[in-house]
Amino acid sequence: MRTRHTLGLAAVVSCATLFAMVLVVRDGESGGDASSRSRFPNGHYAALGDSYTSGPDIPDQNGEPPGCDRSDRNYPALVADGLGLEATRFRDMSCSGATMGDLFAPQSTDDGVNPAQLSAVSSNTRLVTLGIGGNDIGFVSLVTTCVKAGVRYQRYQMENGAVSRADDDLCRARYVSAGTDEVATRITAAGRRLSAVLRAIGQRAPKARVYVVGYPAILPTKGGGGNGDGGGDCVRAMGLAPGDVSFLRQKEQQLNAMLRDRAEAAGAVYVDTYTPSVGRDACADPDVRWIEPLIPAAPAASVHPNERGERGMARAVLSAVTAAGS
Repeated sequence: MRTRHTLGLAAVVSCATLFAMVLVVRDGESGGDASSRSRFPNGHYAALGDSYTSGPDIPDQNGEPPGCDRSDRNYPALVADGLGLEATRFRDMSCSGATMGDLFAPQSTDDGVNPAQLSAVSSNTRLVTLGIGGNDIGFVSLVTTCVKAGVRYQRYQMENGAVSRADDDLCRARYVSAGTDEVATRITAAGRRLSAVLRAIGQRAPKARVYVVGYPAILPTKGGGGNGDGGGDCVRAMGLAPGDVSFLRQKEQQLNAMLRDRAEAAGAVYVDTYTPSVGRDACADPDVRWIEPLIPAAPAASVHPNERGERGMARAVLSAVTAAGS
């Protein structure tokens, strides 16, 4: 989901660090077993998606254009390896900052232009993975806004010694008012675009099995109130007010629910990466987490999967491919 807003977020990080006092380890192997290798038919694999797919800052960065921040250890590369695919049968088109519109048209990056991602999908394609949607709802700018609100929350707490419960979810108040949930509206609109994308994939590759890959847990699946339930840890690691930890978690879950519903309606397979990542969010200990916090401790972009996370996502995809008998 990385976008140009990442630079703005980095500036906020320094402020959040001031006020909050705020290894790549293999978590099992991602290689496919004999079953997954034998079930993959002759044909090509096209990987489409945003930065949660491309793996920014995870070594080694490769691919063209460089501005897509594509790692050779991202989950598509690990899935291709697990299926035993030679390089000529695998195209990774994922790119940082990609929206669904960038599947249909070239995407300009800070360092080069990525062709329309759907250009890799053809009648020879037998497997498509699609991880997209975060940029369509502006999730990075949403996190940035919530971190700024968290800085104000922490400043007030330091100056006054206490903050009322009503003031610990300032970000939620920014996006939800007068019965209107701005982020929920964006998610609904993104769902309509996703359905169009899935129709286009079906038209280009009628024999392909399509897997829509959800987002792993970015924040704790419980709590947010700072009572030993994960909220306090997230105040330190993410610079968020406790109430906004809950808000952002709910928005990610709503986004994943939309991805699941639209995938199933189109006859695609939804890959749940959220469930296996529970307890491995950005607020978890460095030696277990899949997602790095605002200040990464492992080679990865801020609030993005590290190598452990990409491996976990690859396992989820390979498991789904095997189960579906692709």
